[in-house]
Amino acid sequence: MLKIANHPIYKHPLPSGHRFPMEKYDLLPKQLLHEGTCTKENFFEPELPEITRILAVHDQDYVENLVNISIEKRAARKIGFPLSKELVQRELIIAGGTMKGCEYALEHGIAMNIAGGTHHAYTNHGEAFCLLNDQAIAARYLQKFKGIKKILIVDLDVHQGNGTAEIFQHDDSVFTFSMHGKNNYPFRKETSDLDIELADQTGDKEYLEVLKETLPKLIKEQNPDFIFYLSGVDILSTDKLGKLGCSIEGCKERDRFVLQTCHDLKIPVQVSMGGGYSPDIKTILEAHANTFRMAQKIYF
Repeated sequence: MLKIANHPIYKHPLPSGHRFPMEKYDLLPKQLLHEGTCTKENFFEPELPEITRILAVHDQDYVENLVNISIEKRAARKIGFPLSKELVQRELIIAGGTMKGCEYALEHGIAMNIAGGTHHAYTNHGEAFCLLNDQAIAARYLQKFKGIKKILIVDLDVHQGNGTAEIFQHDDSVFTFSMHGKNNYPFRKETSDLDIELADQTGDKEYLEVLKETLPKLIKEQNPDFIFYLSGVDILSTDKLGKLGCSIEGCKERDRFVLQTCHDLKIPVQVSMGGGYSPDIKTILEAHANTFRMAQKIYF
């Protein structure tokens, strides 16, 4: 069965007019249930993780300042959300959902998180709506407790996974692959193990050609025991914070190819949703829902 992390805290209240589409975390599971892609049994509520799991990735001072809401104002502004204890609890629970999802992925081949993909969170600071790096935390959890040795992170959000790249920059056991818009945030990029920068308005044909040429060879070279997939839908041409030119069908084919590849090679995969900022919430929901539809079709 496809297991999906979801929690009421994912939909966090934000000031009126905030550009982050927080309502998608409420509407997406409702859409999946309404259309019959999922049943209530597919969803599980993650719990707060032990703080030692977080400290395996993030600096203790940073985590303590987060928990105590004592981060300096300039650093807090970079995060982009008004800081509160509930927001920090939300981020911790998201990380817990990704960790628990990894256990389900080892059992069923795949697991997903309605939220997550917080790849702009560094070892010692957060930025761009990311406080704690859920997939990095889960990667360390797998290595320490589940006997996983080699991990591949496939980050297909429109923005480079700069925090993820920094966290694993000196670690050969985790290979970071980010395919993103060249001229998108972050404007000062980190160095992933493999970065592919795409020109503005790159459309379905070129995007998919590059991905399909790259991913199978990369998996063959790295031979990972586990894959994390960050399936941001901000590659769409309609996205307010992206500059690529992909269609909903192209984004769907991207998901199909990544998940089919993992399935065929029998490599467990955990999927976090990442970004999506199209003006019409229906566009965001349809693109995200396609990722879950593909998972159900391919695996179950």
